[in-house]
Amino acid sequence: MSERRSSESGFPIKGVYTADDLPGELDSRLGGPGEFPYTRGVYPTMYTSRPWTMRQYAGFGTATESNARYHQLLRAGTMGLSVAFDLPTQMGYDSDDPIAHGEVGKVGVAIDSIEDMRLLFDGIPLDKVSTSMTINAPGSVLLLLYQLVAEENGVPGSALNGTIQNDILKEYIARGTYIFPPKPSLRLVADTFGYCRSEVPKWNTISISGYHMAEAGASPVQEIAFTLANGVEYVRAAIAAGLAVDDFAPRLSFFFVARTTLLEEVAKFRAARRIWARLMRDEFGAKNPKSMMLRFHTQTAGVQLTAQQPEVNLVRVAVQGLGAVLGGTQSLHTNSFDEAIALPTEKAARLALRTQQVLAYETDLTATVDPFAGSYVVEAMTAEIETAADALMARVFEHGSAVDAIEVGFQKREIEQSAYRIAQEIDSGERVVVGLNRFAIDAEEPYEPLRVDPAIEAAQAERLAKLRAERDSAAVERALVELRETASGTGNVLHPMKAALRERATVGEVCGALREVWGRYQPTDRF
Repeated sequence: MSERRSSESGFPIKGVYTADDLPGELDSRLGGPGEFPYTRGVYPTMYTSRPWTMRQYAGFGTATESNARYHQLLRAGTMGLSVAFDLPTQMGYDSDDPIAHGEVGKVGVAIDSIEDMRLLFDGIPLDKVSTSMTINAPGSVLLLLYQLVAEENGVPGSALNGTIQNDILKEYIARGTYIFPPKPSLRLVADTFGYCRSEVPKWNTISISGYHMAEAGASPVQEIAFTLANGVEYVRAAIAAGLAVDDFAPRLSFFFVARTTLLEEVAKFRAARRIWARLMRDEFGAKNPKSMMLRFHTQTAGVQLTAQQPEVNLVRVAVQGLGAVLGGTQSLHTNSFDEAIALPTEKAARLALRTQQVLAYETDLTATVDPFAGSYVVEAMTAEIETAADALMARVFEHGSAVDAIEVGFQKREIEQSAYRIAQEIDSGERVVVGLNRFAIDAEEPYEPLRVDPAIEAAQAERLAKLRAERDSAAVERALVELRETASGTGNVLHPMKAALRERATVGEVCGALREVWGRYQPTDRF
């Protein structure tokens, strides 16, 4: 049994909660399901009419290999695809760029051009499958490639459903796969909002992510405070670009982690919905209820998986997934038990999906909406997290904006302090990690991980050489010139970007053209 008696966010957890611990004006804090402030969920019926979307994050090696995994997952019953891209793609470099050496296809699939995107979704009905793409700095580029492939298959943009992460601010805080400085990056996000409104209207144009900050060590309060502060920055950027709040806000979505601390995670999700609804109504004057609904995807906590006794991760993931469902997620990815060791095997990925299917079809979780409503402990925790997150957001805005706070390293420092505290607790044994600092075994059973063939890099380079030899180079250069000119002005860059990609310009060439105009982001010494 753990000796800790405080929450992940640092407030004490009482041994017994009573009605005296319930927050005041509980009825107004709750509302009804599908009603402001959406504490009880964004839809009136939640899972009673249909379960959450079951996504499995996958992508490795070549587009052909990843396509085979997607078909396996669809046959196994997944409802939506979630694409992982390799690091060169995430940072806007082609596979044959010297900086990409050793990283091609390693942590995701390598996508260099429209030809790779065709292979990635070969045989997959894009008008019937919802696709999420975990891509940020070049998110608009990958979305346009997806749209072009759909159009080649007779699927118009109006029929496409899915999400691009497209959340550049958290990259400066927690991950580092940024390309451009913050201001042009925010312009690119706003341009994507405007483009999708007319061209891909069902697409979720951003998934504002707390997940990666949580993986870096953020507490639940930090996760939602910094995520929602970034959300405010995106809303402000879109409004400054001339968009009306109710024209783009219904397509905003969020991405959070689900940890093993189930009660606090449920409270976190409920508090986040309440804060966002209030912000959108009171600060931005949103009138459309959909603008106030915090819709989110959840992924179980990769950082809590262990390489020691990896099968125990199956239990962790089940608990984490349960917390996400009880917290009212709209879609869920459950990690594979072997992800602390290597890329998931086919069997491990299938077991991860089966975890969600057991929760959806063998339990009674889908029988009622928000089963924790009125719970002494959960309502008290929800109120505590809401209050603490509001206070932390205020500290962010004391710097002027989320970007101003990022540029002086505020969020990063706060997260690092939290991560250090967690590491100390694990090292001391105060925080129990089963199989790591308690209940360890002398010898681990052998495990054969999935390995990526290093020959992929050479194969991708050959494909790129062939593409460049066969395409109309003059047409590509004309399209890139138009892209640079638009980036230098105030027009929407997605239109010339799409034209360049149609001419078979590569991801690296398109991002390189924007680098020439906007520059690269260089962290300051203060960061």
